[in-house]
This record gives sequence, C-alpha cells and structure tokens, in this order.
Amino acid sequence: MDFQELATDRLALVHIKTHHAASFFEIISRDEVTKYYGMSSITEIGQAESIIESFRQTFESGRGIRWGIVIKETGAFIGTVGLNNLNLKGKKAEIGFELHPSRWNKGYVSEAVKEVLDYCFGELGLFRMGAVTFPENGASIALLQKLGFEKEGILRGYLYQDGRSHDACMFSLLAKEHTIHNAKIC
Repeated sequence: MDFQELATDRLALVHIKTHHAASFFEIISRDEVTKYYGMSSITEIGQAESIIESFRQTFESGRGIRWGIVIKETGAFIGTVGLNNLNLKGKKAEIGFELHPSRWNKGYVSEAVKEVLDYCFGELGLFRMGAVTFPENGASIALLQKLGFEKEGILRGYLYQDGRSHDACMFSLLAKEHTIHNAKIC
C-alpha cells in the first residue's frame, strides 16, 4: 500500500519525515500533551526522530498509518493523527491524535479525524474504528462523541504510563454509523 496524503479545507495530512522532528518534539515534549497519551513526555530530539522512524516501520509493516497535521496556509506542523492496530483483513483499526496546545479548540483535530475516517471507511473499506482514551480526558471524549463514536466500556489497567497502570475508555464507530452521522451534519 502506498502512503496516501489527505487534505481538508485548512489542513494537509502528510507523510511524517525526519525534517518534521523538531516540530514533533515541540509537541510531544509537553506534559499537557502527553498527560493522556499513554507515554511520558520526551526530552531529546533524538527520541522524536526514533518515534518518526517507528511510524515509518509501522506503516511499512501494514500495522498503522500516521499523518502529520499541517496548516496549509502557513505550513506549520501542529500535530499528528493516525491509525494504530490496523488490521485490513479484519477491517478495523484504532485512531489516535495529538495537537500542539497553542492550536487546541480551533477544530483542527475534528477536521483531521473526519478526513481520516472518510478515508478509512471509504478507501480502505474498514468496518470498525476504535479509540482508546483515559477516562479523565474530557476533551478527547467530547470530540469522539461529537464524531459519532459510542462508548463501549472501561478497559481495566489497559494503559501503562508514568510507572503505573491506568484504566481506559474504549469507544467505537462503525462504517454505517459514520455514514449516517455524516448525513446528519451536512
């Protein structure tokens, strides 16, 4: 499968490369970003480069896709959105995202996730999209619900961060629900 870059009115969803490492570091090194991320903040640019390399390997192995979120007008790299646990044969994946705090509450993540969902349910033919988040992450939970995701339950001790296990909320959206939800908001 070739990497498919995507676009919305305001955003380009691009293949993340090494030249994005400084911008990615600026995001993922912030405790307010990683608070509910499932990993601790990074402290060195080399760690950002390693994560970007892991995105490439995950894509090449067919286990995931990660896009950089870039504002078209300025070229600013402001976050990422992507698929974890991608299983094309099983027609399912889990979505995840993070954004620089200076860009929070501007609709960028919602816009990017909608585009990725359209691509996944349309082009990739997925049937199910999951999302896992900390129960305390009200902003992500509100976003998922706004996009039509339904809470399935709590995964006990599912996330490990900062030396301890944390419960997680599991959400899902099925292809037919996405189609119905899109029709309602258009």
